[in-house]
Amino acid sequence: MRIVQITPGTGTFYCGNCVRDNALVRTLRAMGHDAVMLPMYLPLMTEGDDTSDGAPLFLGGVNVYLQQHVPLFRYTPRWIDRWFDSRGLLLEASKKAGMTKARDLGEMTLSSLSGENGPQRKEINRLTQWLKETPRPDVICLSNALLMGLAPALRRELRCPVVCTLQGEDGFLDSLPAPFNEQCWAKLRDLVSDIGGFIPVSRYYAGVMRDRMRIPDEKIFVVPNGIALEGYRDAERPGDSRSIGYLARMCPDKGLHELVDAFILLKQKDGFHDLQLRAAGTVTAGDEEFLGEQRKKLERHGFHEHAEFRPNVSRDEKLEMLHSIHLFSAPARYGEAFGLYVIEAMAAGAPVVQPRHAGFIEIIESTGGGVLYDGDEPHHLAAALEELLLDLERVRALGERGRRSVMELFSIERMAKEVLEAYHAICAAHAPALGF
Repeated sequence: MRIVQITPGTGTFYCGNCVRDNALVRTLRAMGHDAVMLPMYLPLMTEGDDTSDGAPLFLGGVNVYLQQHVPLFRYTPRWIDRWFDSRGLLLEASKKAGMTKARDLGEMTLSSLSGENGPQRKEINRLTQWLKETPRPDVICLSNALLMGLAPALRRELRCPVVCTLQGEDGFLDSLPAPFNEQCWAKLRDLVSDIGGFIPVSRYYAGVMRDRMRIPDEKIFVVPNGIALEGYRDAERPGDSRSIGYLARMCPDKGLHELVDAFILLKQKDGFHDLQLRAAGTVTAGDEEFLGEQRKKLERHGFHEHAEFRPNVSRDEKLEMLHSIHLFSAPARYGEAFGLYVIEAMAAGAPVVQPRHAGFIEIIESTGGGVLYDGDEPHHLAAALEELLLDLERVRALGERGRRSVMELFSIERMAKEVLEAYHAICAAHAPALGF
């Protein structure tokens, strides 16, 4: 099967969607399929081999920005556009991530969803022309719903189904200023008919997006995320001190400040003098002030020497951290579609402590590798962590149960197999309409 995966890159920091899609393409190739990864906007930042290596980058971020704001650039020849697509310039532009004005984000998101009817028509024509000059794909997969503006042109020009993964778009769309937020949701609803099938990463998120985008049930194929399990091992927890880990973007949405507050509450109790906090994850330019506030908070309470923050770690550094902790928590308060970090922690044998909502519920209930807590204040999280930290035998049992479950239920190979099953079903359903 020839599969084209289109995924936005981040340039200089790790993104869960990029890591997932890259691992999926690598696994599909290992299974004998002709899978192609096409990066969008910025170069990909991935773990392991970059499966987009050698493929052109489309809708380069600088060109898209210029075509949005300066109409002249919608008509410039390719030799000029190519300069703005240079890797060095795009990587430099990626360092400004998180610093774009809210109104600009709203306008650009709406424009991208307008597809060939918007300012980026020239870029979309280049993408479709390149694909027409290569072997025709059996299916094209868009990494997320924010790319759905590409679907009408891709479906028409390539005469193959376009599939869209759903993995956490609602929070970004809802954060856009009015009236762009509702205008973007309306655009998505209009584009549903151009998508052959949707692959949400959890049952929870399937329900969210089915209702908000008005997706027919027959177009939904739920496939939970999986991870590459190389490097995860059955390891004993260190015995010299207890530790809590965090692995996600270091920003308010992922709840790092709540974990820091819960950690401070625990350190103020008798019997937790040895407790350590080990946090790792992406830090963009827009996150640095927030991270600085967390450091200062710990310093004010005298616990800064018991906490470490490791931004933008490699995969090996991530695995080392996960194998060193007793418990894990990334208490995201928004509706997390899945949470790759949850199964990554479990794969390393670390039980997870997560709020009882969104995609966390089905992961923890299916694995038994952690606990869910109720309430949305730091003391609720602190109480759940304290109960486990006082019972390390239970921690070990939960850790082993979660590790075994992830190995069985959440491998990248299992995910790739189920994605392929969805692709085949979608292709079979849409072949008559597409004339093949």
